[in-house]
Amino acid sequence: MTTQQEKAVRFRALHDEPRPFLIPNPWDAGTARLLAGLGFEALATTSLGVANTLGRKRVDGEEVLDNCRAICAATPLPVNADLENGFADDPAAAATMIESAYAAGAVGASIEDATGDRDAPVYDFGLAVERVRAAAEVARALPVPFTFTARAENLLYGVHDLDDTIARLQAFEAAGADVLYAPGLRTLDEMRAVVSSVGRPVNVVMGFADPTITLAQLAEIGVRRVSVGAALNRLALRAFLDGARELRDGRFEFVADMVPLADLHEAFGES
Repeated sequence: MTTQQEKAVRFRALHDEPRPFLIPNPWDAGTARLLAGLGFEALATTSLGVANTLGRKRVDGEEVLDNCRAICAATPLPVNADLENGFADDPAAAATMIESAYAAGAVGASIEDATGDRDAPVYDFGLAVERVRAAAEVARALPVPFTFTARAENLLYGVHDLDDTIARLQAFEAAGADVLYAPGLRTLDEMRAVVSSVGRPVNVVMGFADPTITLAQLAEIGVRRVSVGAALNRLALRAFLDGARELRDGRFEFVADMVPLADLHEAFGES
């Protein structure tokens, strides 16, 4: 059995390898096992994927942690937890989610600077940095080399200011973040500008980016980690809706596209 210490060391080492690694986002134990069976080296949770599964726009902290616990138990792979904004504005309160994610089995986690408030969607610069510093201190105090990722969310909330994004990431680096992440980067030039401006590994999420960008191109500009957020979950839901609409219209061609049950049982380790 792989220990949490071993997972943490492996996860940290993946960020130091000479090529970027892919970290897909399952939303339950079954999809985690399918991804592990395909040979991925690490997994990341997706709070949006969990919300979609529950049929809601948002989830709470306990639901995120329950999902994290299930995914961590499903495979021996390292898991990074999507903790949204820590489900609290106060730096110390948000930082407690790092310890909770560790207790759920994760060896890494991200906290973002999005507030959840439509009128003021991103925390003020100073408070955002305080929140990262508090989370980094909790992560460093854990008994394993827990990898803490700090996210700058302004590009997703109408603040189309790459300079501000970079300034936030640089401040997050100085405050102790191990990995830096700015969802909403769309072009290679934007990604290159971020990577070249910081000294920590950068995660790029391809759910918002130009889909013609290749992993080789991301490697060339120095990206260290590549995720897809809820993209796989939304892809699966699209297939579900397409099949359901066909069914509603009295047609059944969709059954020809089903994954063979034997393939699923093999991936799940069943006879």
